[in-house]
Amino acid sequence: MSEGRQWMGGRRSGTSNNGDGIGVAERVEDRMLTLLKRHQVQTLLAAGHGQVEVALLAGVSVRSVRRIAAERAVEHVDDRQERDQRGIGRPSKVAAFRALVQELVEEVDEDTHAPLKSVEILRRARLDGYRGGKSALYELIAELRPHATQLMMRFEGLPGEFSQHDFGEVRITYLDGSREVIRFFGSRLKWSRWAVVDLVPNQVAETLIRTLADHFVAFGGVPLCAVFDRPKTVALKWAKNGEVTEWNPIFAYAALELGFTAEVCWPRRANQKGSIENLVGWVKGSFFKQRRSMTATIFRRSCVSGSTR
Repeated sequence: MSEGRQWMGGRRSGTSNNGDGIGVAERVEDRMLTLLKRHQVQTLLAAGHGQVEVALLAGVSVRSVRRIAAERAVEHVDDRQERDQRGIGRPSKVAAFRALVQELVEEVDEDTHAPLKSVEILRRARLDGYRGGKSALYELIAELRPHATQLMMRFEGLPGEFSQHDFGEVRITYLDGSREVIRFFGSRLKWSRWAVVDLVPNQVAETLIRTLADHFVAFGGVPLCAVFDRPKTVALKWAKNGEVTEWNPIFAYAALELGFTAEVCWPRRANQKGSIENLVGWVKGSFFKQRRSMTATIFRRSCVSGSTR
C-alpha cells in the first residue's frame, strides 16, 4: 500500500511524491477543505501566527496554508455553491439534459391538464439517452418546477400486518384516436408500500379472489389483515356504525381458506385505516395517465413487460 493510500485511510501527514514536489495527500486535502476551514486558516494568519504554526493548529498542510493566504477572504460557508462555482468534482450527467427536463416539466397531460409525473420524465429522459441515477434527475425536476409538497405519512402497522386492495378503472385514449376502458386490481403492503397491479376483465368476486391470491404469492406470503374499500364483492350489508353484517359468501370462504382477516373502509375513504394515499389514484396518476401508446396491443405489451409491478 502506498503512503498516499495510507493517508486517505488514516489521515496521516506522510505523502507519496508525484514527481513535481507536490504530495498526493496535499492535493487530495486541498479539494476537501471546507470554507469554514479556510476561514480558520485566514483568521489564524490575520492574528499573527506563522504559516507552519497555522498548519499545525488547523490540521492542514503548509502548502495549503500558503495557497489559502493568497485567496480572497471567505464571505460565505456554502460549500456546495463554492464547488459549483469552481467546477470541483465530476461533471454531472444530468446537466446535459437540463433543457429536456425544462421542456418536460412545462408539458401537461392532454386529458387531465396536470403536469407530468417525475417518473414519466425519468422514463422519457432515459429514452433520450440519460444514463445517470434517478435521484439526480429528480433533484433537477424539483429545482425546475415549483410545486406544493403534499405531506406523506408512513402507513400504520408492522411489516406484513396490513395490505390494501382495490379495483379501479380508467379510460385510455390511444394515439390512433381509439378509446378503451381499462380495469385493474391493485394491492399494496401498507408498511413498505410495495405494490402490484394486474389488468382484469371485470370486477366480479371470482376475479377478485384469483387476483388476490396471485398478489399474495407476489408478496411472498399472506398478510394478517387485508383492507378493502367496501365493494359488493367483499361486503353485502353493513350497519350504520360501519360494521359488516353480511359478507359476500365467495369472499368469506376464500378468506377462510387463505387464512387472512378482512377489514372494510367507508366508500372513497381509503385513508381510514392509516393511509393518506389512495391506491387507485396512485396507479392512475403514476402509470396509466402518463403513458401514450399507439394501439391497445402496444399498451398491453408494456404492461406484460413488467410496467404494472
